[in-house]
Amino acid sequence: MIDPLYATSGFVVGLLVGMTGVGGGSLMTPILILLFGVHPATAVGTDLLYAAATKTGGVLIHGISRSIDWAIVKRLASGSLPATVATLFLLSVMDLKSQTTDSLITIVLCFALIATAGILALRDLIVRSLRSSLSEIEPRTAKTWTPVVGAFVGLVVSISSVGAGAIGFMALVILYPRLALSKIVGSDIAHAVPLTLVAGLGHWLIGTVDWPIMGSLLAGSLPGIFLGSYFAIRMPETALRFILAGTLFLVAGRLAYQHLSQYSIVTAFTRRALH
Repeated sequence: MIDPLYATSGFVVGLLVGMTGVGGGSLMTPILILLFGVHPATAVGTDLLYAAATKTGGVLIHGISRSIDWAIVKRLASGSLPATVATLFLLSVMDLKSQTTDSLITIVLCFALIATAGILALRDLIVRSLRSSLSEIEPRTAKTWTPVVGAFVGLVVSISSVGAGAIGFMALVILYPRLALSKIVGSDIAHAVPLTLVAGLGHWLIGTVDWPIMGSLLAGSLPGIFLGSYFAIRMPETALRFILAGTLFLVAGRLAYQHLSQYSIVTAFTRRALH
């Protein structure tokens, strides 16, 4: 059955994704953790498969418009997919309910949210600055570093479900400063689909995917994305990005505060029990 609360959250996130183009992971994972109390590992795994489904439509659109550089996508994937498999293996041998795992996910998630928020707010300024100051990187150097960037993105995304869009986008701007912006965006989205799919399936194998929640999220988000895309050309996109960036900064702070508060409570309880 479709849960109306999860479906409503999916619709709101889909609406914002359609209007701003920001990946749903940066919004959905914190919502699942903060509003619904879903365990961080389950929130990440569920959101990864949710992201793979919602990004597929974007790949089709960019593919039709020929704004994907598949050679770059393959280079990114050659680094990200092995890194994802290795990261998921490490997670599988850890105690997913432990304080250590919670801390790892929270720290990486907060880092990814802050990076996404900063890039979202300053994207145009950063792109102009980099393109005016960077000369064309030698093709051999770009080919060498692209899989390295992919591996880093795979590591971050597998742990937090966030970062495939913002971090990957900025890395491609640095490595390919003369590549058309539309191709950078398209290639970044095309790489995110296999990455989130593999990471999501890996989380499913280790038991950190909630299928009923994902079904409810998709039921709400797909109409939201469609409606948001319709309104995108009618809304002040820059203002929306700044509002969304501010929201992500606040969410990262709230996650950090909540985690530190829980840790302090556990520490105090343990010390009291020992004495």
